[in-house]
Amino acid sequence: MPHPASSRASTAARPASRPPALALSALVLAAALTLGACSEKSAPPARGPVEVGTVTLKTQDVALPTELAGRTSAALASEVRPQVSGLIQARRFEEGARVQVGQVLYEIDAAPYRAALDQAKAALLNAQATVHSTKLKDQRYAALAADEGVARQDADDAHAAWLQAVAAVEQQKAALETARINLGYTQVRAPITGRIGTSSVTPGALVTASQSTALATIRALDPIHVDLTQSSADLLQLRRAMAAGGLQSGSAEVSLTLEDGSRYPLKGRLKFAEVAVDEATGSVTLRAQFPNPESVLLPGMYVRATLDQAVARAAILAPQQGITRDPKGKATALVVGTDGKVAQRDVTTTRALGDQWLIASGLAAGDRLIVQGTSKVRAGDAVKVVDVSPTTVAAGTAASAASAARTAASEARAAAAATPASER
Repeated sequence: MPHPASSRASTAARPASRPPALALSALVLAAALTLGACSEKSAPPARGPVEVGTVTLKTQDVALPTELAGRTSAALASEVRPQVSGLIQARRFEEGARVQVGQVLYEIDAAPYRAALDQAKAALLNAQATVHSTKLKDQRYAALAADEGVARQDADDAHAAWLQAVAAVEQQKAALETARINLGYTQVRAPITGRIGTSSVTPGALVTASQSTALATIRALDPIHVDLTQSSADLLQLRRAMAAGGLQSGSAEVSLTLEDGSRYPLKGRLKFAEVAVDEATGSVTLRAQFPNPESVLLPGMYVRATLDQAVARAAILAPQQGITRDPKGKATALVVGTDGKVAQRDVTTTRALGDQWLIASGLAAGDRLIVQGTSKVRAGDAVKVVDVSPTTVAAGTAASAASAARTAASEARAAAAATPASER
């Protein structure tokens, strides 16, 4: 049997315990209060204006560079040819060397021309002797004719013979000079100063006067010409823009990029433009002249020249970071209005100049163009403006380009490492 005292204690303890339904309600209420407190703590604060970097646009005169392809050509070029015939006895120059005007390049056998000179001298002496004889006879016949001692016809014949002898002397003098010149031509001299190329003949070769094959070619390389080609359509468009008043004539200074991509250190000058269009190519030739003291530029080299043919007056340049394009290629920009809110503009660009766009329409001087934080805002948002210098924008663009280049290089190396050796 249970003890009476134990039964009473158990009976007394039951009324003190809570019913199960009431305990469950208390637990649910406590959990709800806990969740409410957590929600209040984790609720984000109200969003303030987004900070964006802007550049204030302004008008300026902008040089519009034009890049044209061309080839170099010697400022002076002379093909050396013999002016008399004969055997080459000696060559007096080193191929590829610099020669001076008047320097002897070849020597042709002079013996026959020396003999011709001596013959011309003797012929002149004979003609001069004839003049003396005919002059005396003319004087005697003139005196006799005055006294009617001889017929007048005989006196006239004697005078004509004297005049013919005088003319013969002049003729022989010219022949002597010709013989002297031909003798001088046996020494073939450089007609200009410059660098001489390879020789097409060697000592012992027979050459003829005014032959079609040049003995050698001399080229003057300092200064040197660069012949550039520009399409006639581009030239017409440029002239129309200048006539409309939007552009003015640019500088005649020209810079050069060589075949290997390096920059030629010296500047050149635009000399003239051809007055006719090439019918085959539809292009106009422009000629520039460059100093070439170190002979870096050689005739026939392919180059690219940059020249400022025009200057855009009161133009607007916008950093490329601030111009975006939609899937259709339409350019847009985000600007901050006077009310501190973002507005979207449709923009028309004409060309890229370095890391900037030349703006044709859509933006004006004084506009605050957003260049940093464009992905965080949209039209109508209130923003906090932070002015950004153009130098900072350019540095950011360069850093982005360098990062993209490094990423591409890393991906290329990874792809090469993943390729099996048998497939490389």
